[in-house]
Amino acid sequence: MTSYRFGFVAALALLTACSEEKKNKRAAQDELPATVETAAGSEVLLPAPYATKSVRNFSKVVGWPAGKAPVAPAGFTVTAYARDFDSPRWAYVTPNGDVLVVESNTIPTTVKKKVAEALNLDPSKSMDKTSANRITLLRDTNQDGKPDVRTTFLTGLNQPFGMLVLGDYFYVANTDGLLRFPYKVGQTKISGPGQKILDLPKGGYNNHWTRNLVAHPNGSKIYVSVGSGSNVMEHGAEEEVRRANILEINPDGSGERVYAAGLRNPVGMDWAPGTQQLWTAVNERDELGDELVPDYLTSVKPGGFYGWPYAYFGANEDPRRKGERPDLVQKTLVPEVPLGAHTASLGLAFYKQDAFPEKYRNGAFIGQHGSWNRSAFSGYKVVFVPFENGKPSGKPEDFLTGFISTENSKEVYGRPVGVTPLPDGALLVTDDAGKTVWRVAATK
Repeated sequence: MTSYRFGFVAALALLTACSEEKKNKRAAQDELPATVETAAGSEVLLPAPYATKSVRNFSKVVGWPAGKAPVAPAGFTVTAYARDFDSPRWAYVTPNGDVLVVESNTIPTTVKKKVAEALNLDPSKSMDKTSANRITLLRDTNQDGKPDVRTTFLTGLNQPFGMLVLGDYFYVANTDGLLRFPYKVGQTKISGPGQKILDLPKGGYNNHWTRNLVAHPNGSKIYVSVGSGSNVMEHGAEEEVRRANILEINPDGSGERVYAAGLRNPVGMDWAPGTQQLWTAVNERDELGDELVPDYLTSVKPGGFYGWPYAYFGANEDPRRKGERPDLVQKTLVPEVPLGAHTASLGLAFYKQDAFPEKYRNGAFIGQHGSWNRSAFSGYKVVFVPFENGKPSGKPEDFLTGFISTENSKEVYGRPVGVTPLPDGALLVTDDAGKTVWRVAATK
């Protein structure tokens, strides 16, 4: 009798919770669209939550046919800088001009995802049963735009992503911690053991295992991006400790503080030219409909709160966390540049060189990995945001396209991630699903 009564009570509680969820969802659908004005002067129209259904629309990666490449505007040439990587996620240029390419990917951790991977049910190639966990070095000794040295720089890592040379050290951010190694400019291999100077919360929702790095312009601090462990804190606050943040530390790993919070998945980070202002590209949440919530590019204010999981684009409350933290909802900052919903905006780099035409100088390039939670594909390209005097001066515009083969059949050739300017002024784009690093150069 006792077990029956317990089961009945549990079932009743579940039904009540489901009923309450449906009630909240209907109430959210009745909300009016919101128009938000950003500090950069643009207006963002936010439809009511659930105005359209949440869909699962994964792309199928078919690879690049011979002779096919992404498409840049007139006046640019796109070539394969290097091919045949195992998920090239990110690139970094060392002080002597070597290019380091991280090869790593999502590993299925749940039973459902492991089965999907084993049965090859992930056409988007966003995960694999293993990760290369390798950094490859490329060197172009004769400056002809193609590397003639390719060698393994560092192995034995754990889903590495961000890289940094600072002082006499090379830093790499694994998903579970920050390592540093003694380093001399020009060396082509690291073989000694690294020192773990910072533990980081590992794993995460979809691709939120990535940890990126950037140093303060004066070298005094390191900034570490850590994405959320869930879509919208559905696993509880205890799973989100030190997550959805940009952390600030000293170069030895000490002095940690939360530099900015409420950033669901900040990945690319860079300093606007001529300023001491940090910017980041952020992936926003899923399952609120086609047009919610826009990913964004934002300046990062010390101590700032950007909404996740309670609000988005200012004081627009997420219905799934309704009434929980009205104080944080009101504190939510409005980002400067919307980048489209579900675009998976990952890469970010300001163009500080002068080989590209004047309009691109000091502006921001952003790599968009591409959507899965939208009825029509969004992203799958690199966009450009013009800047003047350290601030956005225009809307995002397409720069590198051609990654989508045929949307009707959901086929794509590859998926761009990182964007990295080279010393010669060309721009590298890592294409993890296409296994290629592309080079975009201004036509001479």
